[in-house]
Amino acid sequence: MRTVNRLVSALLAAFAFSSSAAGLESLEAFFKTAKAARADFVQVVTMPAKDALAPRSKMSSGSFEFSRPNRFRFVYKKPFEQSIVADGQTLWLYDVDLNQVTARKQSQVLASTPAALIASAPDLRALHADFALSDAPTKDGIEWVLATPKSKDSALQSIRVGLRGGELAVLEILDSFGQRSVLTFSHFELNPVLPGNAFEFKAPAGADVIRQ
Repeated sequence: MRTVNRLVSALLAAFAFSSSAAGLESLEAFFKTAKAARADFVQVVTMPAKDALAPRSKMSSGSFEFSRPNRFRFVYKKPFEQSIVADGQTLWLYDVDLNQVTARKQSQVLASTPAALIASAPDLRALHADFALSDAPTKDGIEWVLATPKSKDSALQSIRVGLRGGELAVLEILDSFGQRSVLTFSHFELNPVLPGNAFEFKAPAGADVIRQ
């Protein structure tokens, strides 16, 4: 399912710089205060250079919301309509163009993914089982945490979480193939009142449902 599969199955920079140890503290505060959230996002996926070809980038955009732990919804609106919904038990991936739904047991696929860092894990301590976490330098008012999966079989090399003013600002994901995904969040709402059915998913009529 295009880029979305890479993001989830894998399905939230070092520079001119002031050293800071604030990243982990901000991430811990985020876990304590952000029981739910929603935001818009823009995602830029850059494929590495290959066969003398320059790196290529693709952009998509949509909305995101979560209720901790284990429930979230990514809705990609442009350029292709796709949804990723975690209802606490099942992870649903819906591709509108293909009219295809993929259902996977949530507990088997989320532990070492970007979703665990921003929405699925109940607290910061739970992340340490799957990630090595460390502070990265602060830049342009964004405090960074570097998360490296502990599993040698992970499809990810690293994830960088950027927070500004206690809110999620940027998520940078580098996979094992050298592909980089950068999600930039805007209109972030902390602990909004979400409808009771926000994370329910029902396969559209006629959709091909694949259970894995």
